[in-house]
Amino acid sequence: MEINTAKYSEAKNLGEKIEELEKIERMVELAYRLSLGINAGHGLNYKNIVEIARIKHIDEFSIGHSIVARAIIVGFERAVREMLELVMKSQ
Repeated sequence: MEINTAKYSEAKNLGEKIEELEKIERMVELAYRLSLGINAGHGLNYKNIVEIARIKHIDEFSIGHSIVARAIIVGFERAVREMLELVMKSQ
C-alpha cells in the first residue's frame, strides 16, 4: 500500500506538518500490523524526506520526480547519491 504524503509535503506551517506526520506514522503502524508492504510518496523531496524516512516499516519512497528535477542540475549519479545519503542518515 502507498501512503499519500501530499498534505505533509504541502503543509503551510510547522503545526500542519507535525499533524500530517503524526497521521502518517499512525497509518504506517496500522499497515505494518496488518502485514502490508508500505510505500510513501507524493511531494517528497530533498527538504522533507528526512522526517518521513525516520518512520520505521516504510519499504519504499516515491521520490523519482524530485531526483529527476535535481539531476537536471547536478546529474543523475549525484542526485541519487544525495537522496540516498539523506534517507540512510535518517535511519
